[in-house]
Amino acid sequence: QVQLVESGGGLVQPGGSLRLSCAASGMIFSTNAMGWYRQAPGKAREFVAVITSGGSTNYADFVKGRFTISRDNAKNTVYLQMNSLKPEDTAVYYCKTRVGHDYWGQGTQVTVSS
Repeated sequence: QVQLVESGGGLVQPGGSLRLSCAASGMIFSTNAMGWYRQAPGKAREFVAVITSGGSTNYADFVKGRFTISRDNAKNTVYLQMNSLKPEDTAVYYCKTRVGHDYWGQGTQVTVSS
């Protein structure tokens, strides 16, 4: 059974940084692409970033230059380094992978506020 567990969210001031982690189990982590998504209150879930099994990355335009996705295959973990955070980045952040079908973590809350 694939399980994804996010951590690292919290309250941060505008301009601050956070690093999210997503620990995966029940899958061959190194062979799967991993993605980060987010959902703000009253809005649809949206794509943030993805990293392929080979390490190629892609980002939503609104995070380019501020967020960095990375992975550690030895730890079965994908990360999202978030810098220069803005209030509009406030959302629940989810990681996702596809092993036959999509699997999602439970999410971690990120709140950017002064």
